[in-house]
Amino acid sequence: MNRSLTRLLASTLGAAAALMSVVACTDAGPTDSSALTVGFVVDPSWAQIPVAAAEGFFDEHGVDVEVVNFQSGVEALQAVAAGQVDVATAADVPTSAVLTRSPSLRVIGDGSRWEGSRIVARRSAGITDVGDLAGASIGTPIGTSASYFAADVLHQNGIEAELVQVSPSAMVTAATQQNVDAVSIFQPYQAQVVAALGDDAVELAGGTYRQHSLYLATAAAVEDKSTALSAFFAALADAGAELTANSDSAVSAVASATQLDPDLLRSVLPQFDFALQLRPELAEKLDELGQWAQAQGSIDAGARIPDYQEFLEDRFLPDADR
Repeated sequence: MNRSLTRLLASTLGAAAALMSVVACTDAGPTDSSALTVGFVVDPSWAQIPVAAAEGFFDEHGVDVEVVNFQSGVEALQAVAAGQVDVATAADVPTSAVLTRSPSLRVIGDGSRWEGSRIVARRSAGITDVGDLAGASIGTPIGTSASYFAADVLHQNGIEAELVQVSPSAMVTAATQQNVDAVSIFQPYQAQVVAALGDDAVELAGGTYRQHSLYLATAAAVEDKSTALSAFFAALADAGAELTANSDSAVSAVASATQLDPDLLRSVLPQFDFALQLRPELAEKLDELGQWAQAQGSIDAGARIPDYQEFLEDRFLPDADR
């Protein structure tokens, strides 16, 4: 058994188990059926949100959206599981874990796909290829898609390394201060680390992971705010078209929301497929993660792995995206 994978899944599921222990809000969010509170992970994976807000697409489609920023999907899922937001963004890795603990949540959209994950290592740490990661320390936000990618690369190559908790905002510092030998982090931080390390950066591909960037909603929102959710996704579809065109206004909106350099975003945003969808095979991927978790012993052998298809709710997407 690969210890890195076991540690990763234990951390992922531990975060999911802790979701209901967060301090509850006195108000679970707006009761207005035309209003939504959306937990946004400040990440280009969900760039449709700041573009739709800046371009006025939410207003055009008649939905009042309040955006609450989060640093990672794990944190956003804590909020939606506690009823503090109506909708949250999260990648498939933490989503597969939280649905075993919070079965009332629903996956209502797959906002983007990304296949550009890399482990960024320091050449000065003696790393030039994947094999050199053996025994190395890899900084990553545990419980996120980035940490799963790192663990998957290690597993696929039969390598043991140490996964070290580093928050996204501290990733560049951890790499440049040589606190770790390598990092695994999602965009745009991945590109920032590469730029900061310069000639010392080594980008390592591997594994089989393709990130799905999901939208989840509470049962209350699904039941009471269906019109608002449909309008929300109609606005996101308009924003996605702007992002696919890599328009100046879209880049500017994402730069403003993320405080990232527009030139960096011009190279990062085209890496994503921003077409809204919710395909049946997503359930298969989530099931694969759940089955893997049980095989690693991080879920009790007698526990029931849910039918993830039951969590997929595509009726809010524009017809062309279903």
